[in-house]
Amino acid sequence: MPTYLALLYDSPTDFADLSPQEMQAIIEKYRAWSNRMYDKGIMVAGQKLKDGEGRVLRAAKGKLRVLDGPFSETKEVVGGYFALKADSYDQVVKILADCPHLEYGGTVEVREFDSN
Repeated sequence: MPTYLALLYDSPTDFADLSPQEMQAIIEKYRAWSNRMYDKGIMVAGQKLKDGEGRVLRAAKGKLRVLDGPFSETKEVVGGYFALKADSYDQVVKILADCPHLEYGGTVEVREFDSN
């Protein structure tokens, strides 16, 4: 069965105005959804990424450039990921249809892992 990577994009400011109690309620929704996926044997891995940190590496003409990332000029950043088992893109889309990330205005990009 193929494995798919679901990249979770959101705006860094999406949750900035929430109270700690509101944020905790959202975290619990994600946790409950993830636990259901693990219990069904669909979820392989998943993790939230640390806010506001990262590095972007580029090489040009043999020189490595390391930039602080994610890019500040982008509207959305990768905030986390899920690795999910599914038979097809159609099935993984159905699995992700009730993911809390979509409920809160996030974007989910899905890519299949290359099995070669």
